[in-house]
Amino acid sequence: MSIKAILYLITVPFVIYILDGVRLNDIFKKNRLMQAKLFYLVICVCISYLLVNFFYDFFMNTKIV
Repeated sequence: MSIKAILYLITVPFVIYILDGVRLNDIFKKNRLMQAKLFYLVICVCISYLLVNFFYDFFMNTKIV
C-alpha cells in the first residue's frame, strides 16, 4: 500500500469529524438536503486531497534535507 493511500485513510475520517461540527445546512435553502450532502462530500474530498498532498510533499522534502 502506498504512503498516499495510508494518508488518505487517516485524513478522510479526520476531515469528516472536523466538518461534522460545522452547520452547513444553514447556508442552503429549505428542502435542499441532497445538495447539502453533495456539497459536504465535495468539501471533504477537496480538503482531504489538499491535506494529503501537503503532508506528502512535506515529508518528501524534509527527507532530502
